[in-house]
Amino acid sequence: MAVQFGVDPILENVTPALQGFGCYRRRDEAIRRIFPDYNPERGDTAKIVLPQNLLQESSLNVFSLVVVSPDGEERTAMLPRAEFLQIVAASNFKQRTRMAMLYYYAEWRNFAVIGTANRNEHDQGFFVKYGDGGVDIKAIGHLFKTQVYQLAEYLGVPEEIRRRTPTTDTYGAPCNQQEFFFRLPFETMDLLWFAQEHNVPLAEVARVMGLTEIQVRRAFDDFTRKLRGTEYLRLAPLDIKQK
Repeated sequence: MAVQFGVDPILENVTPALQGFGCYRRRDEAIRRIFPDYNPERGDTAKIVLPQNLLQESSLNVFSLVVVSPDGEERTAMLPRAEFLQIVAASNFKQRTRMAMLYYYAEWRNFAVIGTANRNEHDQGFFVKYGDGGVDIKAIGHLFKTQVYQLAEYLGVPEEIRRRTPTTDTYGAPCNQQEFFFRLPFETMDLLWFAQEHNVPLAEVARVMGLTEIQVRRAFDDFTRKLRGTEYLRLAPLDIKQK
């Protein structure tokens, strides 16, 4: 990619910084309160996921913890609030450390930091505040994920990159963006989201997409919950003035 577009890549290893923050230690503390025998040194990995039955059943965005052993055996447990918050808070060190490094180079060269979040990620809250959300320019923040793929094809981005499964690469166990957060394939989600924003009648959406009106309503409700529940991520710092 860098060669094709004439970019000089710079590789920075942020692992020492993450270890200094206690990223992995804090994360693993929470995981072991659920699975006491969890052992990354043995090869165990973990991830957090949402239910994948959005269109089939009305359900809230409640995360589960999945631990995968070296031989591929998976164990799953519902995540209590305290453990969920600690795992997420510890994992978010990754995005914030990466952004700190990006701003080092931006300030050194008097450049701007260009964000990589698309509309799906920004509006539904699939980003880390002051992590990948801390940018100067939102270059593709107005584009749905499917539109990003179209733009990438138009610009000649190598097919190997365009066909790669989207993942945050935040957790050790393989985890794509659909199972981690969005709960729907992008092709389906983007059409449903577009329909909701443009007030297309439920019956028409269901007919065009081959779904039931109940399934369409479930998707619409999920979008609304995520927009409402992550509004704080998109807020500017509050200015509290004394009179």
